[in-house]
Amino acid sequence: MAEAFDAVELIVEKREGRPLSTAQIDWLVDAFTRGVVADEQMSAWAMAVLLNGMDRREIRDLTLAMIASGERMSFEGLGRPTVDKHSTGGVGDKITLPLAPLVASFGVAVPQLSGRGLGHTGGTLDKLEAIPGWRADLSTAEMREQLRTIGAVICAAGAGLAPADKRLYALRDTTGTVEAIPLIASSIMSKKIAEGTEALVLDVKFGAGAFLPRRELAEELARTMVELGADAGVRTVALLTDMSTPLGLAVGNGVEVTESVEVLAGGGPSDVRELTIALAAEMLALAGRGDEDPAAALDDGRAMDVWRRMIAAQGGDPDAPMAEAREREVLTAQEDGVLTAQDAKAVGVAAWRLGAGRARQGDPVQAGAGVLLAAKPGDAVRRGQPLATLLTDEADRIPRALEALSGAFRVAPAGTPVPDRPLVAGRIAAGSEDPGTR
Repeated sequence: MAEAFDAVELIVEKREGRPLSTAQIDWLVDAFTRGVVADEQMSAWAMAVLLNGMDRREIRDLTLAMIASGERMSFEGLGRPTVDKHSTGGVGDKITLPLAPLVASFGVAVPQLSGRGLGHTGGTLDKLEAIPGWRADLSTAEMREQLRTIGAVICAAGAGLAPADKRLYALRDTTGTVEAIPLIASSIMSKKIAEGTEALVLDVKFGAGAFLPRRELAEELARTMVELGADAGVRTVALLTDMSTPLGLAVGNGVEVTESVEVLAGGGPSDVRELTIALAAEMLALAGRGDEDPAAALDDGRAMDVWRRMIAAQGGDPDAPMAEAREREVLTAQEDGVLTAQDAKAVGVAAWRLGAGRARQGDPVQAGAGVLLAAKPGDAVRRGQPLATLLTDEADRIPRALEALSGAFRVAPAGTPVPDRPLVAGRIAAGSEDPGTR
C-alpha cells in the first residue's frame, strides 16, 4: 500500500520553516514507529525543528501522535485523586523521593513513573536502587494496588507508553537536538498524559546545572508544557526553579537517599525541604487538598510512614544502611573568606566521573559514589576547611573528578555580598501571561 506522504517532503517543509498539517505529523510519527521513516530522516527532521520551531497546534499534534503510538493507562476507580510531578532534572535533585510519600500522606495517589540518569544529572531509579532489595519494575496491576493501598509508587515506565518518543529521544541524544523546545515538551507530556494522571506539577529548572541554562528558555518550555496539559484536559502547573547551585548537600545515589530520609524526618537541608514543600503545596491544590499543610506532615512523621510502606512494598528494606564508598578525597578551601559560588554542573560532572552516573544507557552505577558538600554559597569558610568530600569505589576516578571541580568553588574576602537567588523563581499556570516570582 502506498504511503500517504514522503519523509523527504516533510523534512523540506520544516527546513523551510513551514508548518506541517495534523495528517502529516500523524503519518510521520506512525511511519517512524513502523520503520518506514529511517533514523537518519527523523534526525534531519528533528534538526529542522530545532532550527525553525513548531507552532502550538503542531506541538499538540506531535504530542497526541506520540501518545497514539502506544498504550494509555488509567487510574480510575482508585478512590483517590491522582497527581504527578515531573522535573527536567538537576544536580542533587532528589525531590521525588520525599515528595511522593508526602503528598500521598494526604490521601492523594502519586503515580511517579521515573527514569535513570545519563551524564551529570542523576536518575531517580538509580538512587532508589541503592536501597537493598528495592525494585523498579512493577506490573500495571502492582502499580494500581500500591496506589490504592499506600498512595505512592515510584517505578520504571513501561515500554508501551509513547514508544515513538523513546525512539526519537535516542536519536536526539546523539544528533545535537536535545534542546529543541517542541521536542522536549512533546516528549515529557506525551508520557505524562499517556500515564493517565488527572493533574501534573512541573519543576522546570534553569541555571548551570540544568540542561536549559537560560531562564527564558525554561519559561518557554514551561509555558508550552502547561498549554499541552490544558489541551489534553490534564490540570498542569509549572514552577521555575534555580539550578545554579546543587540541591542539598548530597549528590550521588545512596547519599541522596540518606538526605531524602532526613527531610522526611523533618530535617535535612533547607533548600531541599523548601522545594519539596512548594511542589507538594501545588500538587495538593490540584488534588483539591489546598488547605492542607505539607510541612506538618514532614514534621509529625506521616510522610515518613508512607515512605517506609512504599519502599517495603517494592521489596526494599527501609532500615538498611546505604553502601559506603571504599575511597574518599577531601577538597579544602585555599583561603579564608565567604563561599560566593558553587557550580552545579561541575559538581554533577564530578559525581558522574566518580561512578554515580553513566556515560551510556545500560552502564552500571555505584551506589556509594558521589559528592558530599560541606558548605553552601553565603557560608563563611576558613583555609583548610573541607568544601566537599569525593566518594568512589575506584581511586583512579578521583583525579578526573577533581579536575571537574577546578574553579567550581569561588571564595571571596569576608564581607563580600552574595546575591540572594530565590530557589523558586516563578510559577506558570494555564492562562498566565507572566511567570512572576514567588
